[in-house]
Amino acid sequence: MSTREFDVVVYGATGYTGRLVAEYLTERCAAGLACRWAMAGRSQSKLEAVRDEIGAPAATPLVVADAADPGSVQALAARAKVVLTTVGPYQLYGAEVVAACVEAGTDYVDLCGEVPFMRATIDAHEARAKETGARIVFSTGFDSVPFDLGVLFLQNASLAQRGKPFPRVKGRVRSMNGTFSGGTLASGMATLAAAQKDPQVLQLLLTPWALTPGFEGPAQPSGNEVHEDSALGAWVAPFVMAAINTRNIHRSNQLLGHPYGTDFAYDEMMVAGPGDSGKQMAEALASINMMAVDENSPKPGEGPTKEERDSGNYDVLFVGEDEDGSSLRAAVTGDKDPGYGSTSKMIAESALCLIEDVPTLPGGIYTPAAAGGTALIERLKAHAGLTFELEA
Repeated sequence: MSTREFDVVVYGATGYTGRLVAEYLTERCAAGLACRWAMAGRSQSKLEAVRDEIGAPAATPLVVADAADPGSVQALAARAKVVLTTVGPYQLYGAEVVAACVEAGTDYVDLCGEVPFMRATIDAHEARAKETGARIVFSTGFDSVPFDLGVLFLQNASLAQRGKPFPRVKGRVRSMNGTFSGGTLASGMATLAAAQKDPQVLQLLLTPWALTPGFEGPAQPSGNEVHEDSALGAWVAPFVMAAINTRNIHRSNQLLGHPYGTDFAYDEMMVAGPGDSGKQMAEALASINMMAVDENSPKPGEGPTKEERDSGNYDVLFVGEDEDGSSLRAAVTGDKDPGYGSTSKMIAESALCLIEDVPTLPGGIYTPAAAGGTALIERLKAHAGLTFELEA
């Protein structure tokens, strides 16, 4: 790995999110980050155009690679310490990239929220990744970094203060200002299409233990019913990302040796507000189909404007509860649009974390909390506009 030409290669740099990542790395390097990085994609001319448009140095290396050409992806993986890929849907375009990284012993980070693809990759490649030393880390964007690390932060505080973890944690999205891009919609639609074709995929989507092969814990709160949460004094509604985040958090617990306990229960919901108005809002939120597509929906490659990204933010509360009546609260906030402005920073810092903060982490297929842990929390606080704080 020490002889690799590049520290990080951004694969998909001409796409909507990949461009934001490349722009972020350009700014970080201009501010003093020592990182040998390159932009990769299918078209040399498009790579050149994006490089110039984002103000990257003219000497920024450009690599032509296409998931439809396995040889080009294998060559790309062999040149990098970490391949950072934003090319989704991953179930359509990700398999060759993961396989190439595993065989080359190359680290890998993505934005995948496609649970069936993630499980298929675990089954197919985890043993080999352990052999080659490749660290494969899924879901290093808004799904699932703030949630996965938020639970870790809360449970670490519980262990420090109480000497034991909370058996029950609630994730509650208090605010989220941002929009979906065409790429997110495409991934969601691809997952739904796969579930319609294959009953086993549907069954996998329905189990909280989809990403914990060999382990099943207790029955979990569904998070699908509007109700008044006594811990918050407010009504809550289903949260669209919960089906991804909950699976990753249970996998983190498994990978870390169950520090949250084998009886751990977790769910995620959106906070609508107190009283009758809160109930009405919760019911309205529950009726919205976030994956609905029409002629006005963004296409892949499209997304929010810079103004929309910069004005976005999010605030997630985590509440730990125990049968003895004790509780603890922690909040995670982000300073940009969650899906893109913040996500582009989170995935870039996740890649850098693998190189700089956890170089001795063994090979395997990881979640953000199991791979980066507290080192990634500190890195995100220092560079990516996130906060992790306990609340009274």
